[in-house]
Amino acid sequence: MKIIKNTTARELGEAAAALTAEKINQAIEKNGRARIILSTGASQFETLKALVDKDIDWSKVEMFHLDEYVDISEEHPASFRRYLKERFIDIVHPGRVYLVDGNHPRETIDDLTEEITKAPVDVALIGIGENAHIAFNDPPADFDTKDSYIIVNLDEKCRMQQVGEGWFAALEDVPAQAISMTPYRIMESRTIISAVPYGVKANAIRLMMENDLTNQVPATLLKEHGDYYLFVDQDSAEGIAGAGTQPAC
Repeated sequence: MKIIKNTTARELGEAAAALTAEKINQAIEKNGRARIILSTGASQFETLKALVDKDIDWSKVEMFHLDEYVDISEEHPASFRRYLKERFIDIVHPGRVYLVDGNHPRETIDDLTEEITKAPVDVALIGIGENAHIAFNDPPADFDTKDSYIIVNLDEKCRMQQVGEGWFAALEDVPAQAISMTPYRIMESRTIISAVPYGVKANAIRLMMENDLTNQVPATLLKEHGDYYLFVDQDSAEGIAGAGTQPAC
């Protein structure tokens, strides 16, 4: 694991995007293509903004979607399909795109499972929630399942984060369930990169770093990965001793 500290969210996004681009281009050079996973939410704005400007042959990139609410239309402002289309897909036009369709849970889980298990994912951009979730795997996360995608119940803290970020007007408007990539499938990625700016994430980062592996703090699982990079800014890194470009553990 390596922790990379930046001063601002913009600098963090640029640094995370640079490493992501490097890993993508390495995969294309080696295999003729790259397979990636993208996450969404306010914490990913700066990283995606920088990533779409990188020198990458996007026609050779296959993109997988991390999660989506159950029973939400693509036209809804909070839809992650809409988020990715507006901020990534319609800009770079990847060679292949696999989105999570929350309106057809069983079908989309079957289809995505078939596709994602065909070959390893080269690089996954995995955010960390305010409750330390990864994807929509809220605590206590299911670390045992070997499924690739599952339907999960969203806890109140996760749902309040969506309100706080402005995606929904009130808690009762946030869907109670989502389709999420599982911790197991996330950890099967060759490289995992977490871009985690802003002070609202400081406690989640602290819990992640101070605890051993536990499904009550799902992000602790990421520390077990062999090629994991955590990008923090000055605010999200508050209270973490020794955050820098050196390996943290």
